[in-house]
Amino acid sequence: MRALWALVFLAACGRGEDVGGLFEVYRDTNAPISSKAIFDAESYAGTWYEVARYPVPFEAGCVGVTAEYALREDGTLSVLNICRNPDGSEKSRIAGSAEIVGPGRLKVKFANIPFAADYWVLWTDETYRTAVVGAPNGRSGWILNRTPDIPPDRLKAARGILEFNGYDLDRLVEVPQ
Repeated sequence: MRALWALVFLAACGRGEDVGGLFEVYRDTNAPISSKAIFDAESYAGTWYEVARYPVPFEAGCVGVTAEYALREDGTLSVLNICRNPDGSEKSRIAGSAEIVGPGRLKVKFANIPFAADYWVLWTDETYRTAVVGAPNGRSGWILNRTPDIPPDRLKAARGILEFNGYDLDRLVEVPQ
């Protein structure tokens, strides 16, 4: 456990960028939040590019972030997150699994992390090209897209979903791909 806290501390001491605090909250937790009522894990599986996020210590200095999901026979999803340096080289990766605990509601567990996190898919467009993900506690949120470049109309829709769910859009940062 001490190693985890040391890692979080070092990440938070990043390069002067807003890396967020371990317990930073980016949404009004009094506002209602809802996950995608009709969630298709098979359609969600595949590679996603992180185009925007709320600052979190574990992604300090990360660009070109991708998340890869694969549906397993037991109905869970494997998860692989890769963070890159500005030169495109791999900075870090972490693998885990996600259990579907409700419509659009995942419980994500990563190797060597002693807890699982709530990861709610708040919205996807009809064909799962863009997704908005958040947490009920408001400590994280992402806009994901199937390609590194997101069309302006889908970015606007994704930002609207975050705002509708109580997120502060002023703290959302774009992620260079």
